[in-house]
Amino acid sequence: MPTEDEQSLPPQFHRSTWHPELYVFEAATRAGDWTAIAGAFAQLRHPGAVSLAVRIASDIPGADQFLRQVVAREPSALGGTLLGASLVQVGWRARTSYAASRVSRDQFAAFHHHLREAEQTLMDVTARDPSAVSAWEYRLLTARGLELGQAEALRRYARLSRTDPHHYGSQLCMIQQLCPKWGGSWEALYQFAREQAAAAPPGSLSGALVPQAHLERWTTMDDNEVRAYLQSAAAEVWAAAQRSVLNPQFRLEPRWVTAVNAFAVFFGLLGDQRSTAPFFRLMGDFACDVYWDHLGDPAEKFYEFRTWALAEGGGQ
Repeated sequence: MPTEDEQSLPPQFHRSTWHPELYVFEAATRAGDWTAIAGAFAQLRHPGAVSLAVRIASDIPGADQFLRQVVAREPSALGGTLLGASLVQVGWRARTSYAASRVSRDQFAAFHHHLREAEQTLMDVTARDPSAVSAWEYRLLTARGLELGQAEALRRYARLSRTDPHHYGSQLCMIQQLCPKWGGSWEALYQFAREQAAAAPPGSLSGALVPQAHLERWTTMDDNEVRAYLQSAAAEVWAAAQRSVLNPQFRLEPRWVTAVNAFAVFFGLLGDQRSTAPFFRLMGDFACDVYWDHLGDPAEKFYEFRTWALAEGGGQ
């Protein structure tokens, strides 16, 4: 079954479809089966898989109530991380994705209440285990929501990076954190994306941070500004693709669809069929709604651009 954020989208958009081996976390959380959850986490080896499994489990509605019972009965770093992550999800759902001007006082109160509880829970985990990457990842989200500032967010990311310097899930958190809407700047955002992409090994998902940074800027632009802006960034984005998702060392690791999709959106908006096609071919039957929702119905727009990109061989 899809998570709450995915329920309105076709199965191809669901994270558990991209990575069926992670479906156990969704099913076990819905069933309240802590033994199955803990056992499945013990089998994970890739940091990206752990990050995505935490997201999948914590995104299940009502998971926070079940996880409170688990932590009360059997305190552990895993239980605390999942509870903290779940409280973050509950808080952000209470706030909604609307601009701050459209969020009510009661919604903000609920948002901050859940984030403060999440922060304390996750702080306890990182105090016991400073290498707990997933707990630090969600402390990036509490820092953003509680408006603790850019310096504190960067401090948390730096601490996480000591354990995993190329953690894509946390890098995605920082892409949002560094946007002007959260107190950052476009210059800081571009610098972060470029530095992380350059430092990552060939084939890493981190290269997708480059188009993602430019797409964040695109979401704020007037229509008459878009084409010139995207053209000015196209060479940089194509170079990032060559080093990351189009590199021979690229592997289908967790969140790969999100990364590939960013390049498809960028070159699709530019109207460059030849450059867009490789990314839709790489995604195959999988799909991602990120950024397409700014154009209208995300599923409709994704498939509209996919059909266009692959028409008559997609520039092959």
